[in-house]
Amino acid sequence: MFRKLIPLALCMAAAACTNPNDMDGTTPDLGDFLLGHNIVVASKAQEGPMSRTASEEEWKTAMTDAMQERFGRYDGDHYYHIGTSIEGYVLAQPGIPLVLSPKSILLVNVTVWDDELGKKLNDKPHTISVIETFGGHSLMGSGYTMEPEEQMRGLARNAAKEIERWLLENREWFGDSVAPTSLKAPAAAAAPATAAPAATTAATTAATTAATPVPATTAQAVPAAQPAATPGASAVFAPVVEPEVLGPNLP
Repeated sequence: MFRKLIPLALCMAAAACTNPNDMDGTTPDLGDFLLGHNIVVASKAQEGPMSRTASEEEWKTAMTDAMQERFGRYDGDHYYHIGTSIEGYVLAQPGIPLVLSPKSILLVNVTVWDDELGKKLNDKPHTISVIETFGGHSLMGSGYTMEPEEQMRGLARNAAKEIERWLLENREWFGDSVAPTSLKAPAAAAAPATAAPAATTAATTAATTAATPVPATTAQAVPAAQPAATPGASAVFAPVVEPEVLGPNLP
């Protein structure tokens, strides 16, 4: 079955330009998203033709790390669980330079759960296919220049990026609020500047009031202003009891 999917996977993956090296700044707006369970299964992974062999545990480790790296950045206040199933792969072997340069491929199925609602957000698993990122090493085929572990890590990071892209296409799943990591620093830094005029006015008024003599018989002590109460962490983000989440609902 996987052999039949390889041509389709190549077409789908080639249509998208995946850049997994984009995690050095503000996160995209994914609402109140906070990663809960990061579930990866690889028991159904099929090895494609002309592929190096990788174990189930190797794929689980590579994909789990890639998902944590990308989605662990978000700091919303609502848990969502992501289940990823490795369906098939090809880890390129050395071929004939400039004649046959096999490319690495990865197919995964993805399911997302809303922790609070206790249900899946996509009824059917969403299929994502990626190929290795093109670069100097892939002009000859990554089989010449990369170890299997490096190929797996690159594919897993590309898949995590495409999963994020898919979640952003379904932004309505993740509430109206915006996580702090999705707020741009310049906008946040501009807020204190708007308060400066008010502070100056208050200081001027206080100085004017202090300079005005007040009869001793009518002067009254003015109580000091009390600072506004700051909510504790428990009020901002109350802990929730997470239900047991099973693996993705695969066909």
